Amino acid sequence: MGDVLSQAEIDKLLQGITNGEIDAEEIKEDASRSVKEYDFKRPAKFSKEHLRTLEIIFEHYGRLISTNFPVYLRKNVQVSVVNSEALTFSEFTNSLSNPVILGIISFLPLSGNIMIELASNIGFAMIDRLLGGQGDPLEKSREFSEIELSLIQKMVSVCVSLLREPWRNVLDLNPVLDRLETNPQFAQIIAPTEMIAIVTLNIKIGDVEGLMNICLPYFTLEGIMDKLNTKFWFSTMQETTDESYVEYMEDMIRHVQVPVLAVLGESTITVTDFVNLQIGDIIRLDSRVSEDMDIYVGNIRKFKALPGSTKDSYAVRVTEIIREEE
Repeated sequence: MGDVLSQAEIDKLLQGITNGEIDAEEIKEDASRSVKEYDFKRPAKFSKEHLRTLEIIFEHYGRLISTNFPVYLRKNVQVSVVNSEALTFSEFTNSLSNPVILGIISFLPLSGNIMIELASNIGFAMIDRLLGGQGDPLEKSREFSEIELSLIQKMVSVCVSLLREPWRNVLDLNPVLDRLETNPQFAQIIAPTEMIAIVTLNIKIGDVEGLMNICLPYFTLEGIMDKLNTKFWFSTMQETTDESYVEYMEDMIRHVQVPVLAVLGESTITVTDFVNLQIGDIIRLDSRVSEDMDIYVGNIRKFKALPGSTKDSYAVRVTEIIREEE
């Protein structure tokens, strides 16, 4: 018999006791003999309700990553929550490969740290995109160089900054990236036997797919465990209006960097002339000095301008705005 009876099972049980088909004393004896195993090495500190609430929080977090990462990687990013589970810290660290990307994060104002583990193939794919490549991972894993770690730290810092918004309904956080580790032995933030919650996200950058694990120790979340339930979550959830969402998107767009190109003119020469160019040689362009230059924003011709200078730098003065219909 399961722990929870349906209404039909309860009615059938009561009817059996009333008719004498079931002996109440016998049921009482059976119930007294039922024993449920309890593992003292793995105390049940995280309930299913806690884990479900963490999944809701990190579903929101995944949407933020899939929105913000394309700004840096210039490629479509898809993020989804795979699962959540409770286990000991030693079980988590023993499953880590070497090298691995581990971000140690101070979960201020809470005491203690949390940890973000990023698959190395995702790390190398992000590095490749940041350096202008196609976003392909390495065929064979290796240690990260200092330059690569610097780039990875930039992306992990973005992940840390995005943690504030999903946790806002529970606590006003100010998470800070303490350090980045590639060896699990140097990332012992709590005792090996301490219980942690692991939320696993699946990240897909183009054709490259890998996992991100967020390690949340019970020691760190102990002060807010009563708030990690869906009832509290939905009661404090603030409705986002269409107007505030538009303002959020406009603010995001304003921070996107776009290349601006001023074309002085164009010319065609032979390879022989190009190879033999010397200082002082003149290349004749297809435009006159008095004519306006074309200014491109990305690949779109957007302005007309005259060349000039400001202080010690070259500059242009916009003379005309080219509309889309033109």
